[in-house]
Amino acid sequence: MNLRIAAQIAQTHLLAKKRQTLIAMLGVTFGIAMFITMISFMQGVNQFLEDSALDASPHIRLYNEVNTQRPSLIDQLRPGGFNVTHHQKPKNELARIKNGLTIANRIERQSGVLGVSPQVATQAFYNNGPIQLSGTISGVDIAREDRLYGLKSRLKSGSVNALRSNPDGLIMGTTLARKLNVVTGDKVTVTTPTGTTRVLRVVGTFGFGIGTIDNTKSYANLPTVQELLGKDPSYITDIHVKMLDPMQAIPLGRRLQTQYGYHAEDWATANAAILAGEKIRNMLTYVVSITLLVVAGFGIYNIMNMTVVNKIKDIAILKATGFEGHDIVAIFLLQALFIGLSGGLLGLGIGFCLSYLLSITPFDAGDFLSMKTFPVIFEPKYYINGLLFGIITTVLAGYFPSRKAAKVDPVAILRG
Repeated sequence: MNLRIAAQIAQTHLLAKKRQTLIAMLGVTFGIAMFITMISFMQGVNQFLEDSALDASPHIRLYNEVNTQRPSLIDQLRPGGFNVTHHQKPKNELARIKNGLTIANRIERQSGVLGVSPQVATQAFYNNGPIQLSGTISGVDIAREDRLYGLKSRLKSGSVNALRSNPDGLIMGTTLARKLNVVTGDKVTVTTPTGTTRVLRVVGTFGFGIGTIDNTKSYANLPTVQELLGKDPSYITDIHVKMLDPMQAIPLGRRLQTQYGYHAEDWATANAAILAGEKIRNMLTYVVSITLLVVAGFGIYNIMNMTVVNKIKDIAILKATGFEGHDIVAIFLLQALFIGLSGGLLGLGIGFCLSYLLSITPFDAGDFLSMKTFPVIFEPKYYINGLLFGIITTVLAGYFPSRKAAKVDPVAILRG
């Protein structure tokens, strides 16, 4: 059969029932538009959270994990015996990494490493008059820290060089500075858990856009924090590592833990909750989107099935004039293909418009996240997948009624 003739017959059927054709097209359009909008938005959210976590945290954190659980004296004297010890006091174990600076320099020379920042991290109380807030203070080499986290681009006031040239300087998180009611140039009293107190001057403020960091963290020079804790210049508690390829951090972390005997926490472990949430959101997005398209497919199936019933005499006449079963299948598949392609292309356009409107809609996340608009990703593969799935769904929805039409006995139908 000439495909052009089949196309003309299919066109005649579609135009004869314009309302049914439009409803079927709108079903596909709605399904694909929602698919594009949902997946673009959810993937944008996932990408934003992942980037925020990776930008603000090291790919590998090497530290001495202080564990209060240790064998008691009686366990050491009678190993394997039935020993019961009540209220054993924990050992006063320091969190220092021995030869931390040397280890940091060795790691920095390894291939694939972007940068390494040895530092001293401690809890602290920030005091400004009657205001007292708890937080953390990290003593760092600010040049190395800037290489890892791009601090210059995250500064809201002050400068990195101001901290480098000021032994009593402090770069404070923006939210923490606002809660303390201090600005660049003001003084803050810092108290460590051991009771040491020192007055530091705020030389800058930074913002990562993550509340857990901006609410609590400050940077000081490495010697300043070492002096606050009463430790020597070799005292290091953490080594932060950034990789050129974040995926290489996982095997490197295992090697570093084996090599140096300290706990190495990679970014995937530290952000396990975010990654798990990403998988759940992806699954939810695909399930809802595919459900929309499948529902649209059932709508098309019902419409095509009704078309077969309404056109049963026309089909009988076509078969009586020489049309084969596969010719009838082709006619109805062409109708389904037209509905799927037309509805799909319209759905892509509407989905893009909705995604774009969402991407420019202002969104105030407060102090928790630095987000001015809703995060949306415009990936061509989402549009290609949406169109292909929409066409496949409609073709399958049209195939089964077309098989029914192909089995029509023209003699029985024409006899009535």
